[in-house]
Amino acid sequence: MAEMNRQVLLVSRPQGAATLDNFKLVETPLAPLADGQFRVRNHYLSLDPYMRGRMNDSKSYAAPQPLNEVMIGGTVGEVVESKHPSFAAGDKVVGMLGWQEYGTSDGKGIAKVDATQVPLSAYLGSVGMPGVTGWYGLKRIIAPQAGNTIVVSAASGAVGSVVGQLAKFAGCRVVGIAGGADKCRYVVDSLGFDACVDYKAGNLHQDLKEATLCGMIARYDGAAVPLKHPELILTQRLMIQGFIVSEHMDVWPQALQELGGLVAQKKLHFRESVAVGLDAAPQAFLGMLKGHNFGKQIVKLI
Repeated sequence: MAEMNRQVLLVSRPQGAATLDNFKLVETPLAPLADGQFRVRNHYLSLDPYMRGRMNDSKSYAAPQPLNEVMIGGTVGEVVESKHPSFAAGDKVVGMLGWQEYGTSDGKGIAKVDATQVPLSAYLGSVGMPGVTGWYGLKRIIAPQAGNTIVVSAASGAVGSVVGQLAKFAGCRVVGIAGGADKCRYVVDSLGFDACVDYKAGNLHQDLKEATLCGMIARYDGAAVPLKHPELILTQRLMIQGFIVSEHMDVWPQALQELGGLVAQKKLHFRESVAVGLDAAPQAFLGMLKGHNFGKQIVKLI
């Protein structure tokens, strides 16, 4: 009897906010490997805000998540079987194998990683796509100078925490924005920001005197987040520039090398919210969209 693979499928598109009914947990037999393939036992799944946009059938920078297929997502795990010349059982790998316990690949988009110096889960956060997003946004777009003041929204999250710490390394004064006293305390005491404003306290605009222009995860799930003071774009000479980090793959090796080194040296700190078991992925995802997570949201599978 073939071994079974548990998977979470997207079975319907959200009408408004996403719900548990949009997902379905199934079991599928694992097919034998073909020549040139290998099988990965996923240890961790990454849950990220971009996934909410992919659930919609609308034009965007990437194609929508197909219905009745495994939900898209980053994974990190271990090769358990291989018919591929470049991957062997025991190799630790990161890729986009989705919300499932096992993934089968021909090697495209899969990278080997070293778990001896960097925790395996960190390759989905600070030493993965969120970390590179923070690295690129700060170093290539903001390009701060020592003495600058950098304001970081979603400061306790996977991207914001990297931005703020890298800005501190560059000699900047860093002010975070986070939801709740606990998160603000962590941002200052553990991440080393100079200050943090609790937007849930109701004094955001009085404290910062400007609108929050990034980190608007709530908007991904249909909530309106209006720009309350558009005149500030002109009067404060604000620059708004969006980017898609997957369109800048040329910088990834440099960014990952730097981020990995900082984590290995315990200079770059991060926090994770860990849901346990594939069954927990949909609820953890919905909670992340509402800000229930503290740091990078992952799912532990093994």
